[in-house]
Amino acid sequence: MSNPSVKLLLVSNAFYPEISPRSYRATELAREFSRQGHEVVVITKYRNHDYSDFLRETSVVLKMWDGGKLPEVGIARRNPWAFLSRALKRALLVLFEYPAIEDMFHVRKMLRREKGYDMMISFAVPYPVHWGVAWAMNRRRKIATKWVADCGDPYMGDVLDSFRKPFYFGYLEKWFCKKADFITIPVQSAIDAYYPEFHGKMKIIPQGFNFDISTPEQVKPDREGPEFAYAGRFLQGIRDPEPLLAFLSKIEMPFRFYVYTDQPEYLKKYIDSLKEKLIISDYIPREQLLKELSQMDFLINFDNNTPLNVPSKLIDYSITGRPVLNIKRDFSAESVKNFLNGNYSDRMQLPDPMCYHIRIVSGQFLELLNTDNYADQVIYQ
Repeated sequence: MSNPSVKLLLVSNAFYPEISPRSYRATELAREFSRQGHEVVVITKYRNHDYSDFLRETSVVLKMWDGGKLPEVGIARRNPWAFLSRALKRALLVLFEYPAIEDMFHVRKMLRREKGYDMMISFAVPYPVHWGVAWAMNRRRKIATKWVADCGDPYMGDVLDSFRKPFYFGYLEKWFCKKADFITIPVQSAIDAYYPEFHGKMKIIPQGFNFDISTPEQVKPDREGPEFAYAGRFLQGIRDPEPLLAFLSKIEMPFRFYVYTDQPEYLKKYIDSLKEKLIISDYIPREQLLKELSQMDFLINFDNNTPLNVPSKLIDYSITGRPVLNIKRDFSAESVKNFLNGNYSDRMQLPDPMCYHIRIVSGQFLELLNTDNYADQVIYQ
């Protein structure tokens, strides 16, 4: 659809310049919708950032709510307070969705004066963004003709977290699902993580990026030993680097393992044993990361061991064209040896990256403007 009169409202906690899958989702769509000539308004959380360059390049209207006013629970540096502060922070998150619950109130307030849009897309995580939209909507004033609730990961059906969500949050999930016209998720396999009564309004729309497929840069031939990388977060017992690092610490051959993460504590135990073989870096901008990954012999993926959550990093991995070693819960030392020796016969099979191009993904969202579903008969409560 190329109608320039289409008015779009995007509501997201995460947005540029934040480095996260949800930020990429909202930012890439805002840029592409604007590039196509649509009228785009973005409601997001305030960040102490100069957006002048972004707004010169992208014709969107930014509206921001004030940063979080609820105090963060800091982690004490010394025992036993470290354990107690971690326990308190975890309990507040699990029981009250603290501090993200604040987004629910900010979003509702920001939407009070918004109306007349053709489509509103809200993004989670965090899920209080969806709750705030649902709270702002009523029978008398419809903010947009169609509301699309985009869900990157399941909420009540999440199986990666070690703590399941309390039952009462299920009422909030069903509440916003009833009001949304469509619920978009990135992969078909995740549909079973949502309540069956809403499967009829669910659409599969993958993560989207603006990129041009080109021949990956050639791996430098003059280095000593293989170089490989992982980019992303870890989850204890699920997306866990421990078995791989333990195995690599016993390998005498030269190699370099680059890790881009904001959780260096998972690697601390092996810094001394691996020395210069383990290179740890914080997150870097996505464009730079793609260049770095394309120079590797192969890439590492720590499998979620469930079809309900598929990491978006696999899109970037696919774009680089590098072989991917998928490490599952049942660690295979033989597979690691093969990759270290240049045998990629059991490489992870990734989909065609073109299906993730933002031109295609944005079109899938806009198609929903002309798609009917039973949500039109919902009575708001």
